[in-house]
Amino acid sequence: MNILAMQEITQETMQESMQETTQDTRLTQSDAVAEFAGYIKIIGRGQRTSSSLTQAQAYRAMLLLLNELILPEQEGAFLMLLRLKEESIDEIAGFTQACRDTAVSAYQTLNVDLDISAYAGKRRQLPWFMLAIAVLVQNNVRVLLHSSEEPHSKRFYAKHFLSQLGIDACQSPTEAAKQLEQAKFCFVELKQLHPKLYRILQLREIFGLRSCANTLARLLNPSRALYSMQGVHHRHVDTRHMEVSQRLNDANTLCFRGEGGEPEIKPEVDTLLCLNRGQRMAQAIIPAAGQWAIKEKAFSAAQAIKLFKGTSMHKYGENAVLDTLSAALVLLHDITPFEAANLAADQWNRRDKRKCFVNLEEKS
Repeated sequence: MNILAMQEITQETMQESMQETTQDTRLTQSDAVAEFAGYIKIIGRGQRTSSSLTQAQAYRAMLLLLNELILPEQEGAFLMLLRLKEESIDEIAGFTQACRDTAVSAYQTLNVDLDISAYAGKRRQLPWFMLAIAVLVQNNVRVLLHSSEEPHSKRFYAKHFLSQLGIDACQSPTEAAKQLEQAKFCFVELKQLHPKLYRILQLREIFGLRSCANTLARLLNPSRALYSMQGVHHRHVDTRHMEVSQRLNDANTLCFRGEGGEPEIKPEVDTLLCLNRGQRMAQAIIPAAGQWAIKEKAFSAAQAIKLFKGTSMHKYGENAVLDTLSAALVLLHDITPFEAANLAADQWNRRDKRKCFVNLEEKS
């Protein structure tokens, strides 16, 4: 059986599972608890006998978990067993599809070109990728940025950067649509896009460890944008994301190991771009610019804005902006990194320096 046929069968099975979970009022908690216990048994039987869930089983298990039809003890056991064994490609694909199917559906109607997820936060460098987004927006790329904070984190998140510019997160699909129409950019927090997934993300405070929720949030693409860009921290996670993207028939996805785990190229090292073009996987390299920088002593959007407005120089920051912009252009235009670098330099040089995000209220 070929891959496309297998995907059709899996998709049909997941649709049936979704209907059973949302429409079958006969599904009692005791039924859900008993069913979910079977999924825990599969992944937790021990080093020699445990195995991974199929994509359809993972989809069903995540639906039960998201809809809180199981016991809290089961939820914790399941998420931490996954953490220990590391989720398989099938499991991540099933979990991601379940999250997409249970996200707030109104956001799927937004007219978005590029989905960007930013869930890591910064602790060494400023979020220079925000300036790359600003340049994309000025060149008529409609961007939805989504993010969330982890409990008690001391990192500098996209929310903090935008807040210092006087730009708040959108609180509804209507507000997001209006902001996209006015400025070609909107920022929405996970708690608005998917409250159920946000609840799982916040469980880190109880577990003391991250769960797969961080991965699922990055892969969410809540507006079903044609293009999606993700940054990750750990080795090999970028290629795993692309395998999942292919399983889910995503059209154009880019993932790379970014600075601090954010969607930002590190100019001091060569960066591997992992791309999924539907059924075609590809890779490219953004070469190192050879620019190093020490850890920022204070995190403030003001320093980044000075670079954007041309009133201050920051060589590392500028290289990070240009390289991140280049990566996005490789994705959007299916061009080589060399071609993208030339286009990025042209767009950066032609930017409107008066405002970082034109047509949005900003503090001076």
